[in-house]
Amino acid sequence: YYIFTVCFSVGYSVVALNHVIDFKEKKQEIIKPVSPSELFPSLPIVQGTSKRIKVLTRLTLVVSDPSHCNLLRSTSANIRLYDIIAVFPKTEKLFHIACTTLDVDLVCINVTEKLPFYFRRPPVNMAIDRGIYFELLYTPAIKDSTMRRYTISNAISLMQICKGKVSSQSENKPLELRGPYDVANLGLLFGLSEGEAKAAVSTNCRATMLHG
Repeated sequence: YYIFTVCFSVGYSVVALNHVIDFKEKKQEIIKPVSPSELFPSLPIVQGTSKRIKVLTRLTLVVSDPSHCNLLRSTSANIRLYDIIAVFPKTEKLFHIACTTLDVDLVCINVTEKLPFYFRRPPVNMAIDRGIYFELLYTPAIKDSTMRRYTISNAISLMQICKGKVSSQSENKPLELRGPYDVANLGLLFGLSEGEAKAAVSTNCRATMLHG
């Protein structure tokens, strides 16, 4: 509840509860998303409005082997219950599969270390044509100088290809959360134009939700 309060105190009106499955850790199953009403008796009011915050559900699959993608190709009833589906590919082959064939809304990019592959234009363009956005985790750029260098360098490499079709994510740590305008300013360091940087924390997020 506290992280929700912080989110809306800095200007956000929608958040997503993220359920992460990393197949590398252990065999896991996709469970039904937890309803926000089961977790919180009441949600905070969005700053400057009379509306309560909107809480979505999100499923993120961390995939390191092609077999891990089979769940996304299945007709699992539980998958369909999530508002947003994201995939975190660990190899170039899986990145290509995510961009070209998987039914997802977001492709997550690890920009905190030297990437094991280069971003190639054909799969990125296909993902854009399919309405998929790319997501960058920005908090490493705030807390560590080495990760900041990798984050900026890798983000610029992606921006040169993806035409600004990106969204942003913060880890679940209130002290590392930044408001929309601060995140948009980070986008300028990543090579986005002013309009693209603002879209990364507004219209692109909404487009991802509608795609889901």
